[in-house]
Amino acid sequence: MSGISPFRVLRAKPLWITNGLITGAMALLFAVFYVGANIDPVDHMKNLPVGLVNADKGAAVGGKQVNLGDRITESIKKSTAGGDRIAWKVMDEKQTKEELGKGKLYGALVVPADFTSATTALTGPATTGTPVRPTLTVLTNQSAGSVGSGLARTATTQAAENASLQLGKELTAQAGTAQAKLPAAARLLLADPAAVTVEDGYPLDSHSGLGLTAFYYALTLVVAGMLSANVISGQVDHALGYTHNDMGPLRLIRPLIRATRVQTLAISSTLMAALSLLMGTLVMAGAVGIMGMDASHLPLLWLYSVCAVAVTGIGALTLLAVFGTPGMLLVTLVFIGMAVPTAGATTPLEALPGFYRFLAEFEPLRQITGGVRSILYYDAQGDAGLIRGWVMMAVALAAAALFGSGVLGWYDRKGLHRIPAGTKPEEAAVPA
Repeated sequence: MSGISPFRVLRAKPLWITNGLITGAMALLFAVFYVGANIDPVDHMKNLPVGLVNADKGAAVGGKQVNLGDRITESIKKSTAGGDRIAWKVMDEKQTKEELGKGKLYGALVVPADFTSATTALTGPATTGTPVRPTLTVLTNQSAGSVGSGLARTATTQAAENASLQLGKELTAQAGTAQAKLPAAARLLLADPAAVTVEDGYPLDSHSGLGLTAFYYALTLVVAGMLSANVISGQVDHALGYTHNDMGPLRLIRPLIRATRVQTLAISSTLMAALSLLMGTLVMAGAVGIMGMDASHLPLLWLYSVCAVAVTGIGALTLLAVFGTPGMLLVTLVFIGMAVPTAGATTPLEALPGFYRFLAEFEPLRQITGGVRSILYYDAQGDAGLIRGWVMMAVALAAAALFGSGVLGWYDRKGLHRIPAGTKPEEAAVPA
């Protein structure tokens, strides 16, 4: 015993400066990533894909064939021509259902088949009683994300209402003095002829978390892989005798087994790959079996879960091996800090600032979420995000292998070993 109080280390400026810089930077970065991405989604919204369907069959008016559906859809497109917040996708009803069923549309606006006949009936001479307004239907799609669906609903409803008012002005002008002969209710409706209703364009099962179970399930897989990497890295170091292992009041020390950095990463990655079978199984068992999450294609979901945990864990192990202690901070930023706001599950990518949309192109959580969403909501269709999920996981695994073996191999060739060659095993295992 030296007789020096251990609390004297609190007087060391480097201790305060180093930890202050690291913790302060982490707090600032998390605030920027989390709050910055979601602070104003409406203002940042750009090219949000929304379907526009004109199913109107038209009607004969005054001996001429008229299609008011064409006029109102043109009015809708012109009303948003000055901005790029909504990207209208003109398509038929079948295509709209298919695109909603793949999460490629956040909503849709449908002009019904009887729109022209119902509208012209408001000005017809036979109008009696209370006229029936034609209806424009706004379809939502919570499977693509509740925030995105809500943004699409608001923008589409507003566009439909504005188009109805514009059509009302045109019809009122065309009616001229004849509108004086109409009942009062018909004259009021003529100024704003279309009613706007909202329907669920792609209903989900009740235990789908309003379209968020895919995100939380994917987040669980990523967190499981990331945290287990930290555990496995430490346990492998202990098994090789590079570090001690404290178990409560006990300190366990194993004999040193010298291993290169590449060999250590290979051992850790093998352990991670094997344990991913256990973790992926338990995540699915907990979510589906215990909590009752709605899910189909269970064998595929299991395989995807196992692979997602394995790839995330091996990627995290690589960063830990290459960067050492700072690697854990980097792992936290890559897999959590930058990943959650760019996953496209809460706030859609089209409503994020440009920097975050760039991050979303390679952030792992977004890719994994897309595949899980395809399996859970879209009947495991490949072009609904599943193919991209598999491809990006394969790319990430290859990148981790190349980066890890390349950098760690260079460390080994340069003699940058974790334990100097002349160090005795007991000196390496027991800290001074």
